[in-house]
Amino acid sequence: MNITAHQLNPLRRILLWGLVFGFFSCSTTRHIEKRGSNKVYNNFGLNKERKDNAALYREAALWLYVPHVDGGTSRNGTDCSYLVHHIYKTVYHKTLERHSGGMLAKNCNRIDKSSLKEGDLVFFDTLGRSGTNVSHVGIYLKDHKFLHTSTSKGVIVSDLDEAYYRKTWVSGGRVK
Repeated sequence: MNITAHQLNPLRRILLWGLVFGFFSCSTTRHIEKRGSNKVYNNFGLNKERKDNAALYREAALWLYVPHVDGGTSRNGTDCSYLVHHIYKTVYHKTLERHSGGMLAKNCNRIDKSSLKEGDLVFFDTLGRSGTNVSHVGIYLKDHKFLHTSTSKGVIVSDLDEAYYRKTWVSGGRVK
């Protein structure tokens, strides 16, 4: 079966338009993704940097403002340890203990606040028992900011320099 030059012309036009459409749609998608990711960082009160783990920030953004529910395990309501457990499994493909005390004891090496890096865990004693008992956990982002679940505001980003978190600080944890 021979294809004539006349028959090739419409086929070439279709292929050309397909390439043009594909080129511009990818460009637009990248622009929208870039604008979207900048908005995510603005919600966190942070500036985007090339070295950031974009998957961590994308996943964290999906959980922002989810209400706090003791024992909650979904975007309808979560507690601090499930939030950390889920994000670690999704972003880092690591399964952590389900409770904050177990995470520090079994999954982490203790680190000082000054050594924190993106993705490290931050542990607090929010019950005021002994200053070493862990009752709350979050994920360190950068610039003293961490993602966690507030009982009154749901999933939020807070600053380690706030008086409450300085007072209740127990330890940082680098996941093994």
